[in-house]
Amino acid sequence: MKIETLRASNLRCFEELQFAPGSRINWLVGPNGAGKTTILEAAHILSRGRSFRPGGRVSPMRRGTHEYWIYAETAHDDGRRRRLGLSRTEEQWAARLDGAALPSLGPLFAACPVVFFGPESQGLVAGPAEERRSFLDWSVFHVEHESLDAWRSWRRALRQRNALLRGHGPGVEFEVWEHDLARLAGEIHAMRSRCLASLGPYLVEEAGSLVPELGEARIEYRPGWDEHVGLERQLAELRDRDRERGFTQRGAHRADWWMHFPGVARREHLSRGQAKAIALVCVLAQTRWLKDRVGEYPLLCLDDLGSELDSAHGSKVVAWLHAEPLQAWLTSSTDPDPRHLEGESRVFHVEHARMVEV
Repeated sequence: MKIETLRASNLRCFEELQFAPGSRINWLVGPNGAGKTTILEAAHILSRGRSFRPGGRVSPMRRGTHEYWIYAETAHDDGRRRRLGLSRTEEQWAARLDGAALPSLGPLFAACPVVFFGPESQGLVAGPAEERRSFLDWSVFHVEHESLDAWRSWRRALRQRNALLRGHGPGVEFEVWEHDLARLAGEIHAMRSRCLASLGPYLVEEAGSLVPELGEARIEYRPGWDEHVGLERQLAELRDRDRERGFTQRGAHRADWWMHFPGVARREHLSRGQAKAIALVCVLAQTRWLKDRVGEYPLLCLDDLGSELDSAHGSKVVAWLHAEPLQAWLTSSTDPDPRHLEGESRVFHVEHARMVEV
C-alpha cells in the first residue's frame, strides 16, 4: 500500500495539512516542533484509531477546535485505489471507506496498514507486556481479521467477571463467564501462536542483520495462563485471590512474548541503544512479514531515526529501505546524508506547520 494523498484538518499544529508523498522514500526535514511527527501521526491514526503519542483520543485535536479529520487516497499493488476518511469529535469516531460510511473502524484499519518506529518504540522491548501484546495482536489482525471479534467478545466477558469479583457475586454466576473466557482465550492463543510462528524467522533474520553482536535471537511466548492446568480451572481456583485484588489475574490479557539473545542475560541489561535497535528489528521484520503474508508492503514511518540510532545502525536501516520497494516516511531535524538520497528519494522541508518539497 502507498499513500498518494494525505489531508488533515485541525490536527495539532496544522489547521490544514496537505501532503503528496512520493512512492518510495520521503524525508520530512525541519526543526523540532515544526509538525514533522504530526504528519506520521496522521497516517498512524488512520491505521489504528489512536496516536503513538501519550494522551487520550482527542489529544491530537488542535487547541480551540471540536473535531479533527484525516483523509487519504491509497494505491495498491493489485491496481486498486481507495479513499479513506476518519473524523473524531470529543464524543465519537466516524469513518468512511470509498465514500461509504462504516459502522465500525475495523475495515478502515484493514485497508490502511501503517508500521511505526519512533522514540516511543523502545517500550516494545523495555516496556510492559501490553506493548508487546499490542504489536503481536496488530500483526494477527492483518492476517486474521476475525481476531477483532474474538477480542471484543473476550473484553466483554472479562468485564463481566471483573464486575462479579468487585461485587462479590456468587460462585455459580462466574461459571458461564469463565467458560467463555477459556474458550475465547484458546482462540486468541491459537491465532497468536500461528502469527508468531510465521513472524519468528523474520525477527531472527533482521536481528542477525541489525544487531549481530548480540548473537542469534530466540523467541519465547507465554499465553497468560498455565496451559497444563487449563484456564477455566485456573479461573475457578483463583476466584478468592482475584476477589481480593478486584481483577482477573490469568488469561489472554496477560500474555507476553520477547526475544532472547545469548549476549544479554536479561532484557533489563540491554543498553538504551540496544533496546532501540531491537525495537527497530521488530518493526522491519513486521514490515517484510506483512508483505509476504498479504501481498504488499505497509507504509513504514520512522520518526527521528538519526537521534534514535547511532550512525552505523542508521546507515544499515537506510540501505534496507533502498533494497525494499516500499513507501517510507522519515523525519529528521537535519538534512539527510547525501549518500542516503540515492534512488527514488524526495525531501520535504517542514516549518511552522507548512511543507515545501526541496
